[in-house]
Amino acid sequence: MMLFFASVGMLVLGFLVYSKIIDRMFGADPARKTPAETMEDGVDYIRLPPWKIFLIQLLNIAGLGPIYGPILGALYGPVALIWIVFGCIFAGAVHDYFSGMLSLRHNGESVPDVVGYNLGNGFKQFMRGFSVILLILVGVVFFLGPAALLQSMTGLDLKLLIGIIIAYYFMATILPVDKIIGRIYPFFGAVLIFMAVGTMAMLMVKGYEFYPQKTFENLNPQNLPLWPLMFITIACGAVSGFHATQSPMMARCLPNEKYGRSVFYGSMIAEGIIALIWATLAISFFHTPEMLNKVLAEGGPGLVVKKVSTTLLGNFGGLLAIIGVVVLPITSGDTAFRSARLIIADIFKLSQKENIKRLTIAVPLFAVGFLISLSDFGLIWRYFGWANQTLATVMLWTAAVYLAQKNKFHWVATAPAVFMTVVVASFIANSGIGFSLSMALSTSVGIATAIVAMILFFWKVKRLPLPPSRAQEPGG
Repeated sequence: MMLFFASVGMLVLGFLVYSKIIDRMFGADPARKTPAETMEDGVDYIRLPPWKIFLIQLLNIAGLGPIYGPILGALYGPVALIWIVFGCIFAGAVHDYFSGMLSLRHNGESVPDVVGYNLGNGFKQFMRGFSVILLILVGVVFFLGPAALLQSMTGLDLKLLIGIIIAYYFMATILPVDKIIGRIYPFFGAVLIFMAVGTMAMLMVKGYEFYPQKTFENLNPQNLPLWPLMFITIACGAVSGFHATQSPMMARCLPNEKYGRSVFYGSMIAEGIIALIWATLAISFFHTPEMLNKVLAEGGPGLVVKKVSTTLLGNFGGLLAIIGVVVLPITSGDTAFRSARLIIADIFKLSQKENIKRLTIAVPLFAVGFLISLSDFGLIWRYFGWANQTLATVMLWTAAVYLAQKNKFHWVATAPAVFMTVVVASFIANSGIGFSLSMALSTSVGIATAIVAMILFFWKVKRLPLPPSRAQEPGG
């Protein structure tokens, strides 16, 4: 139990101390007007209360991420907690902070443009296609998955359920952010927190032994390698590129830069705590990785959530489990499509204040999503974990270039960027969906890739001018 509370304490300490360091390096300016003030359009640029933005941001970046990823990561044993804690503080929260605050400094623009301002036009064009494809895949899988789960529980026709979910996604994509997302997301964000805290409290009340296998060795029952697979598997619980696509939505609603630290860095710390809870639940509730693996084989992480919730919280826990495995992924799917709309609008410089212009983007966007849903894109989806962490790596390099050009201590972003470069390069070199090289050779490829990335980083920093901005930055 001490390991759990020590881990939570470190995350809290990370927010109280390290987030202030990051905020100071970036130079958050409370006197500077935000896009929500200067570009208010009643649709995407709307001032919202900071507490509401925090809960919306938490749900935007979370969904099932801090539940499913840590459950799968729990197969490795307590060692998963180390990555959740240190990954969250020094990589994930730094990534989320810069993806939100750099967007804020560039009029709420989406991740491809933010990357382009710092890494150049080539990266900008690549990120445009990469981000939109990634978001469409997220949206599609998160209306197919919940629809299948609802069918199994209700017996209703699958196509009907898919149609209902798509209709909701469409409305959430085109309506002003305060009409649906701003109203229901804070509630479900609170449910996500309550679900995690409630189950953990009952785990203690009912006397379960925390971490029966008291070792940091790799306990994976399938003998899957800790390196680099665990760093891809846990994803949202430690660092996730998907968050970079979500943060600009709230950057367009933030009333003051002084709230950026709590909204962007803080929401990732909150997600890290939730991830710690679910990793701990999975390790402790099922006693052994073998038992956990057996349940996963029967029904995946969704069945794990159901068993844990209903056993520890009774019928009310069953209701929470339904919300967890059905509603939470839906709240990731709708914001995925909304983010894709915003990125496309930024690409073509289309104002989104008028209904017809939002429909011009949303209708073909959903048509493409629907067509993809009719095909077997399982192979493509297998690349999602790697693509997600690759996006996070690019965003961290973006933050590093920004800091270096401002003559700030760029290593707070460069160090995690280097580490994640080794992770994603090693993974794709070793994985069966990549080049199937030996682990030793794959790690060498990862290290070599990181060295090349560092050389390019220092070369680029010396030659690039200060990143342009449509609004003059203080001291820029």
